[in-house]
Amino acid sequence: MRALEEGADGLECDVRLTRDGHLVCVHDRNLKRTSNGRGLVSTKTLAELEPLNFGSWHPGYPGDDDLPEFSKLLTLDRLLTAVRDYGRPVRLLIETKHPSRYGAEVERKLVELLRRHGLADNRPDNPVQVTVMSFAALALRRVRALAPAIPTVYLLEILPPGVGRGRLPFGARIAGPGVGLVRSKPSLVPALREAGHQVYVWTVNEPDQLDLVLEHQVDGVITDRPKFVQDRLAQV
Repeated sequence: MRALEEGADGLECDVRLTRDGHLVCVHDRNLKRTSNGRGLVSTKTLAELEPLNFGSWHPGYPGDDDLPEFSKLLTLDRLLTAVRDYGRPVRLLIETKHPSRYGAEVERKLVELLRRHGLADNRPDNPVQVTVMSFAALALRRVRALAPAIPTVYLLEILPPGVGRGRLPFGARIAGPGVGLVRSKPSLVPALREAGHQVYVWTVNEPDQLDLVLEHQVDGVITDRPKFVQDRLAQV
């Protein structure tokens, strides 16, 4: 929640489905890089993942046996509860990770959980405004079918056919290019804006990257350094 304390409008998380059907906020499909576990997230139950330390990999984070709060596994259910109770409106961008052995079940479980928290209808008075993101166009199509009110972001690392002319796949409402793609394809953001799409850019961590996206007047900036971005915006 440190990002919110630093003034960020919201948070971004990646979700994967466990073997017993829980959505957990874990980036990698394999546990090896970001925890002291081994194997694939999708082959583990929640009970098998809970004891692992997900903070010890990070420089400066102690990896002790007591599992400090930042090292505990975060489930999406717990995150939704925390942001709902935060005390001010929060935007939550949720990326569904694909490919997954569970396919469409990832989005079904996600929408089911959002409904349980009262967040699938995206009402203006909701304490949390949810947006779903994915590199998989089919995943966004599923979200649009299951919960039409939820905005969807088509994440881009390379440029698929047609997108350079401002066309997004059916089901996608917002473009989400990486900052490297924005730099290498300077006509991309203007084309997307001309086609009526909003643009969220990731991951903007350096001054020259922030200058670039501000020049393009993008609609959303995804960063690991919210205070840096907030301080820079205050100067504009």
